Amino acid sequence: MLSRVYHVDKKYKSMMGPQSTNEFHLGDPAKNELVWVTGYEAVMVGADGKRPMPQEFMCHSNLDIDPMAHRDAVTAEPGISGRLFTLSQGQFSIRFPEGFGVPVRSSEPFSLTTQVLNLNHSPADFKVRHKVTVHYIKDSEAPQKMKALFQKSAYGLALIEGQDGHFGASQDKAGHGEHGEGTGCLARENASDHTYDDGIGRTFTGHWVVKPGREVNRTDVTKILALPYDSTVHYIAVHLHPLAQSLSLIDKTTGKAVFVSQAKNASGKLGLEEVQAFSSVEGIKLHASHSYELVSVYENTTKEDQDSMAVMYLYLADRRFDPAVVNPPAQTSP
Repeated sequence: MLSRVYHVDKKYKSMMGPQSTNEFHLGDPAKNELVWVTGYEAVMVGADGKRPMPQEFMCHSNLDIDPMAHRDAVTAEPGISGRLFTLSQGQFSIRFPEGFGVPVRSSEPFSLTTQVLNLNHSPADFKVRHKVTVHYIKDSEAPQKMKALFQKSAYGLALIEGQDGHFGASQDKAGHGEHGEGTGCLARENASDHTYDDGIGRTFTGHWVVKPGREVNRTDVTKILALPYDSTVHYIAVHLHPLAQSLSLIDKTTGKAVFVSQAKNASGKLGLEEVQAFSSVEGIKLHASHSYELVSVYENTTKEDQDSMAVMYLYLADRRFDPAVVNPPAQTSP
Protein backbone atom coordinates (compact mmCIF):
# COMPACT_ATOMS: atom_id res chain seq x y z
CA MET A 1 0.00 0.00 0.00
CA LEU A 2 1.08 3.56 -0.70
CA SER A 3 0.21 6.66 1.29
CA ARG A 4 -0.71 9.86 -0.48
CA VAL A 5 2.16 11.99 -1.73
CA TYR A 6 3.50 14.38 0.91
CA HIS A 7 5.18 17.65 -0.05
CA VAL A 8 7.91 18.32 2.49
CA ASP A 9 8.46 22.06 2.09
CA LYS A 10 9.88 23.03 5.49
CA LYS A 11 11.11 21.57 8.77
CA TYR A 12 8.59 19.49 10.71
CA LYS A 13 9.17 18.29 14.25
CA SER A 14 7.77 14.99 15.48
CA MET A 15 3.96 14.76 15.27
CA MET A 16 3.82 18.07 13.38
CA GLY A 17 4.23 16.97 9.75
CA PRO A 18 1.54 16.20 7.15
CA GLN A 19 -0.34 12.95 7.71
CA SER A 20 -3.15 10.87 6.24
CA THR A 21 -5.24 7.78 7.05
CA ASN A 22 -6.45 4.94 4.84
CA GLU A 23 -8.67 1.94 5.61
CA PHE A 24 -8.41 -1.54 4.13
CA HIS A 25 -9.08 -5.24 4.82
CA LEU A 26 -6.83 -8.30 4.74
CA GLY A 27 -8.40 -10.88 2.47
CA ASP A 28 -12.05 -10.96 1.47
CA PRO A 29 -14.21 -9.08 4.04
CA ALA A 30 -17.31 -10.95 2.84
CA LYS A 31 -15.83 -14.32 3.87
CA ASN A 32 -15.10 -13.32 7.47
CA GLU A 33 -12.29 -15.86 7.61
CA LEU A 34 -9.44 -16.16 10.10
CA VAL A 35 -6.11 -14.72 8.97
CA TRP A 36 -2.81 -14.31 10.80
CA VAL A 37 -0.78 -11.09 10.67
CA THR A 38 2.88 -12.12 10.77
CA GLY A 39 4.76 -8.90 9.97
CA TYR A 40 4.73 -5.24 9.00
CA GLU A 41 7.12 -3.05 7.00
CA ALA A 42 7.25 0.63 6.08
CA VAL A 43 9.78 2.58 4.01
CA MET A 44 9.93 6.03 2.42
CA VAL A 45 9.75 6.27 -1.37
CA GLY A 46 9.34 9.00 -3.95
CA ALA A 47 6.12 10.19 -5.55
CA ASP A 48 6.35 7.35 -8.11
CA GLY A 49 6.05 4.82 -5.28
CA LYS A 50 9.34 3.16 -6.23
CA ARG A 51 12.37 5.45 -5.89
CA PRO A 52 13.98 5.06 -2.43
CA MET A 53 13.99 8.20 -0.29
CA PRO A 54 15.85 8.93 2.96
CA GLN A 55 14.22 7.18 5.92
CA GLU A 56 14.74 10.33 8.00
CA PHE A 57 11.48 11.63 6.48
CA MET A 58 9.50 8.99 8.38
CA CYS A 59 7.82 10.21 11.52
CA HIS A 60 5.78 7.05 12.00
CA SER A 61 3.53 4.50 10.37
CA ASN A 62 0.67 3.23 12.58
CA LEU A 63 -1.57 0.24 11.89
CA ASP A 64 -4.72 0.20 14.04
CA ILE A 65 -7.79 -1.97 14.53
CA ASP A 66 -11.04 -1.42 16.40
CA PRO A 67 -10.18 -2.97 19.80
CA MET A 68 -13.78 -3.65 20.83
CA ALA A 69 -14.73 -5.25 17.52
CA HIS A 70 -11.48 -7.26 17.53
CA ARG A 71 -12.06 -8.50 21.07
CA ASP A 72 -15.59 -9.62 20.22
CA ALA A 73 -14.54 -11.28 16.96
CA VAL A 74 -11.25 -12.91 17.87
CA THR A 75 -9.91 -12.80 21.41
CA ALA A 76 -11.16 -12.92 24.97
CA GLU A 77 -8.38 -10.62 26.19
CA PRO A 78 -9.68 -7.56 28.07
CA GLY A 79 -8.14 -4.15 27.53
CA ILE A 80 -6.30 -4.93 24.31
CA SER A 81 -4.82 -2.00 22.44
CA GLY A 82 -6.19 -0.75 19.15
CA ARG A 83 -2.60 -0.13 18.02
CA LEU A 84 -1.35 -3.23 16.22
CA PHE A 85 1.98 -1.83 14.97
CA THR A 86 4.05 1.36 15.00
CA LEU A 87 7.17 1.82 12.91
CA SER A 88 9.37 4.89 13.09
CA GLN A 89 12.97 5.96 12.59
CA GLY A 90 15.36 3.17 13.49
CA GLN A 91 12.94 0.28 12.96
CA PHE A 92 11.25 -0.16 9.60
CA SER A 93 10.31 -3.84 9.77
CA ILE A 94 8.63 -6.24 12.18
CA ARG A 95 8.58 -9.99 11.54
CA PHE A 96 7.30 -12.33 14.23
CA PRO A 97 9.13 -15.60 14.93
CA GLU A 98 8.14 -18.45 12.63
CA GLY A 99 4.71 -19.87 13.54
CA PHE A 100 3.52 -16.80 15.49
CA GLY A 101 0.97 -14.20 14.45
CA VAL A 102 -1.85 -11.91 15.53
CA PRO A 103 -5.19 -13.52 14.62
CA VAL A 104 -7.75 -11.28 12.92
CA ARG A 105 -10.82 -11.75 10.76
CA SER A 106 -10.84 -10.69 7.14
CA SER A 107 -13.98 -8.68 7.91
CA GLU A 108 -12.13 -6.43 10.38
CA PRO A 109 -11.21 -2.99 9.01
CA PHE A 110 -7.62 -1.80 9.42
CA SER A 111 -6.68 1.86 9.72
CA LEU A 112 -3.28 2.93 8.39
CA THR A 113 -1.97 6.36 9.48
CA THR A 114 1.29 7.72 8.09
CA GLN A 115 3.10 10.97 8.93
CA VAL A 116 6.29 12.62 7.72
CA LEU A 117 9.12 14.34 9.55
CA ASN A 118 11.88 16.76 8.58
CA LEU A 119 14.44 17.69 11.21
CA ASN A 120 17.41 18.55 9.02
CA HIS A 121 16.56 20.17 5.67
CA SER A 122 15.86 23.90 5.27
CA PRO A 123 14.92 25.00 2.70
CA ALA A 124 13.11 21.84 1.66
CA ASP A 125 11.33 20.66 -1.47
CA PHE A 126 10.74 16.90 -1.40
CA LYS A 127 7.85 14.72 -2.52
CA VAL A 128 7.68 11.49 -0.55
CA ARG A 129 5.23 8.79 0.48
CA HIS A 130 5.13 5.75 2.74
CA LYS A 131 5.25 2.30 1.16
CA VAL A 132 3.70 -0.18 3.60
CA THR A 133 3.60 -3.97 3.46
CA VAL A 134 1.49 -6.14 5.77
CA HIS A 135 2.51 -9.80 5.91
CA TYR A 136 -0.31 -12.25 6.60
CA ILE A 137 -1.49 -15.77 5.87
CA LYS A 138 -4.96 -17.31 5.75
CA ASP A 139 -5.54 -19.85 8.49
CA SER A 140 -6.76 -22.32 5.87
CA GLU A 141 -3.39 -22.04 4.07
CA ALA A 142 -1.05 -21.99 7.10
CA PRO A 143 1.62 -24.72 6.83
CA GLN A 144 1.54 -25.28 10.60
CA LYS A 145 -0.63 -24.60 13.62
CA MET A 146 -0.18 -20.94 14.41
CA LYS A 147 0.46 -19.53 17.89
CA ALA A 148 -1.60 -16.46 18.79
CA LEU A 149 -0.11 -13.18 20.00
CA PHE A 150 -1.75 -10.09 21.45
CA GLN A 151 -0.17 -6.68 21.97
CA LYS A 152 0.39 -4.72 25.17
CA SER A 153 2.13 -1.35 25.31
CA ALA A 154 4.47 0.07 27.93
CA TYR A 155 5.03 3.77 27.47
CA GLY A 156 7.09 6.37 29.25
CA LEU A 157 5.30 9.30 30.89
CA ALA A 158 6.50 12.63 32.24
CA LEU A 159 4.65 14.64 34.88
CA ILE A 160 3.47 18.07 33.70
CA GLU A 161 1.00 18.99 36.46
CA GLY A 162 0.38 17.85 40.04
CA GLN A 163 2.34 16.29 42.91
CA ASP A 164 5.46 14.23 42.22
CA GLY A 165 4.79 10.55 41.75
CA HIS A 166 4.20 7.74 39.33
CA PHE A 167 1.18 7.46 37.04
CA GLY A 168 -1.83 6.06 38.93
CA ALA A 169 0.17 5.36 42.11
CA SER A 170 -0.95 6.98 45.37
CA GLN A 171 1.67 7.96 47.95
CA ASP A 172 1.89 7.86 51.71
CA LYS A 173 3.09 10.80 53.82
CA ALA A 174 6.70 9.76 53.33
CA GLY A 175 6.29 10.03 49.55
CA HIS A 176 6.42 6.29 48.88
CA GLY A 177 4.13 4.77 46.29
CA GLU A 178 2.18 1.54 46.45
CA HIS A 179 5.10 -0.38 44.92
CA GLY A 180 7.55 1.02 47.45
CA GLU A 181 9.14 3.63 45.21
CA GLY A 182 9.85 7.21 46.18
CA THR A 183 8.91 10.28 44.18
CA GLY A 184 9.56 9.38 40.60
CA CYS A 185 9.37 12.48 38.47
CA LEU A 186 9.57 16.25 38.44
CA ALA A 187 7.33 18.41 36.31
CA ARG A 188 8.44 18.71 32.69
CA GLU A 189 7.25 20.46 29.57
CA ASN A 190 4.73 18.92 27.19
CA ALA A 191 5.84 18.64 23.56
CA SER A 192 2.27 18.37 22.21
CA ASP A 193 -1.33 18.28 23.40
CA HIS A 194 -1.29 14.53 24.18
CA THR A 195 -1.92 14.20 27.94
CA TYR A 196 -3.07 11.56 30.42
CA ASP A 197 -4.94 12.19 33.68
CA ASP A 198 -4.25 9.48 36.25
CA GLY A 199 -7.47 10.19 38.16
CA ILE A 200 -5.73 11.24 41.39
CA GLY A 201 -4.82 14.82 40.57
CA ARG A 202 -1.86 14.47 38.21
CA THR A 203 -1.45 15.06 34.50
CA PHE A 204 1.20 13.30 32.44
CA THR A 205 2.37 13.39 28.85
CA GLY A 206 3.79 10.68 26.66
CA HIS A 207 5.49 13.27 24.41
CA TRP A 208 7.75 15.49 26.48
CA VAL A 209 10.57 17.99 26.08
CA VAL A 210 14.18 16.99 26.73
CA LYS A 211 16.49 19.86 27.69
CA PRO A 212 20.12 19.93 26.49
CA GLY A 213 22.11 17.32 28.38
CA ARG A 214 21.40 13.82 29.66
CA GLU A 215 17.94 12.78 30.88
CA VAL A 216 16.86 9.52 32.51
CA ASN A 217 13.10 9.08 32.82
CA ARG A 218 11.52 6.27 34.86
CA THR A 219 7.88 5.22 34.57
CA ASP A 220 6.16 2.52 36.60
CA VAL A 221 4.22 0.70 33.86
CA THR A 222 2.64 -2.05 35.99
CA LYS A 223 -0.86 -0.57 35.69
CA ILE A 224 -0.27 0.53 32.12
CA LEU A 225 0.63 -3.01 31.06
CA ALA A 226 -2.21 -4.55 33.11
CA LEU A 227 -1.06 -8.09 32.36
CA PRO A 228 -4.11 -10.40 32.58
CA TYR A 229 -2.02 -13.47 33.50
CA ASP A 230 1.51 -14.87 33.33
CA SER A 231 2.65 -15.12 29.74
CA THR A 232 5.70 -15.04 27.47
CA VAL A 233 6.69 -12.13 25.24
CA HIS A 234 7.93 -13.23 21.81
CA TYR A 235 8.49 -9.91 20.08
CA ILE A 236 9.21 -6.38 21.31
CA ALA A 237 9.19 -3.35 19.00
CA VAL A 238 10.54 -0.03 20.27
CA HIS A 239 9.53 3.54 19.45
CA LEU A 240 12.01 6.30 20.31
CA HIS A 241 12.88 9.74 19.01
CA PRO A 242 16.24 11.05 17.79
CA LEU A 243 18.88 11.55 20.53
CA ALA A 244 17.61 8.52 22.46
CA GLN A 245 20.32 6.26 23.87
CA SER A 246 18.36 3.32 25.22
CA LEU A 247 15.04 2.03 26.52
CA SER A 248 14.81 -0.68 29.19
CA LEU A 249 11.97 -2.72 30.62
CA ILE A 250 12.84 -3.68 34.19
CA ASP A 251 11.16 -6.33 36.34
CA LYS A 252 11.18 -4.42 39.64
CA THR A 253 10.16 -7.53 41.57
CA THR A 254 13.33 -9.41 40.57
CA GLY A 255 15.51 -6.37 39.83
CA LYS A 256 16.43 -7.81 36.42
CA ALA A 257 16.08 -6.29 32.97
CA VAL A 258 13.51 -7.96 30.73
CA PHE A 259 14.91 -6.26 27.62
CA VAL A 260 17.28 -3.36 26.92
CA SER A 261 17.03 -1.71 23.50
CA GLN A 262 20.03 0.30 22.36
CA ALA A 263 19.58 3.15 19.88
CA LYS A 264 22.09 4.26 17.26
CA ASN A 265 21.87 7.91 16.22
CA ALA A 266 22.80 9.29 12.83
CA SER A 267 26.15 11.03 12.45
CA GLY A 268 26.18 14.76 11.77
CA LYS A 269 22.39 15.22 11.78
CA LEU A 270 19.29 14.48 13.83
CA GLY A 271 17.87 11.02 13.25
CA LEU A 272 17.90 7.40 14.37
CA GLU A 273 19.67 4.80 12.26
CA GLU A 274 18.79 1.75 14.33
CA VAL A 275 16.69 0.82 17.35
CA GLN A 276 17.10 -2.74 18.64
CA ALA A 277 14.06 -5.03 18.70
CA PHE A 278 13.56 -8.41 20.41
CA SER A 279 12.42 -11.65 18.77
CA SER A 280 12.31 -15.15 20.26
CA VAL A 281 10.47 -18.43 19.72
CA GLU A 282 11.09 -19.39 23.34
CA GLY A 283 10.10 -15.96 24.69
CA ILE A 284 10.65 -14.24 28.03
CA LYS A 285 8.30 -14.87 30.94
CA LEU A 286 6.30 -11.93 32.29
CA HIS A 287 4.34 -12.25 35.53
CA ALA A 288 1.01 -10.60 36.24
CA SER A 289 1.94 -10.29 39.93
CA HIS A 290 5.24 -8.48 39.26
CA SER A 291 5.93 -4.75 39.03
CA TYR A 292 7.54 -3.30 35.89
CA GLU A 293 9.37 -0.08 35.11
CA LEU A 294 10.30 1.54 31.80
CA VAL A 295 13.56 3.52 31.79
CA SER A 296 14.45 5.80 28.89
CA VAL A 297 17.78 7.55 28.42
CA TYR A 298 18.17 10.59 26.15
CA GLU A 299 21.35 12.55 25.46
CA ASN A 300 20.42 15.91 23.97
CA THR A 301 23.68 17.01 22.38
CA THR A 302 22.10 20.05 20.71
CA LYS A 303 21.69 23.51 22.21
CA GLU A 304 17.91 23.43 21.78
CA ASP A 305 15.03 21.65 23.49
CA GLN A 306 14.04 18.44 21.69
CA ASP A 307 10.95 16.24 21.88
CA SER A 308 10.94 12.63 23.04
CA MET A 309 8.82 9.52 23.42
CA ALA A 310 9.53 6.05 24.78
CA VAL A 311 7.32 3.05 23.98
CA MET A 312 7.73 -0.71 23.97
CA TYR A 313 5.17 -2.75 22.05
CA LEU A 314 5.12 -6.23 23.56
CA TYR A 315 3.61 -9.16 21.65
CA LEU A 316 2.56 -11.79 24.18
CA ALA A 317 1.28 -15.36 23.91
CA ASP A 318 -2.53 -15.29 23.99
CA ARG A 319 -3.41 -18.06 26.45
CA ARG A 320 -7.15 -17.62 25.92
CA PHE A 321 -7.25 -17.80 22.15
CA ASP A 322 -9.49 -20.62 20.92
CA PRO A 323 -9.39 -21.18 17.14
CA ALA A 324 -12.46 -23.43 17.37
CA VAL A 325 -14.49 -20.44 18.57
CA VAL A 326 -12.98 -17.95 16.13
CA ASN A 327 -13.09 -20.29 13.14
CA PRO A 328 -15.75 -22.93 13.92
CA PRO A 329 -16.05 -26.00 11.70
CA ALA A 330 -18.72 -25.97 9.01
CA GLN A 331 -22.15 -27.15 10.16
CA THR A 332 -23.53 -30.30 8.58
CA SER A 333 -27.17 -30.93 7.85
CA PRO A 334 -28.91 -33.46 10.15
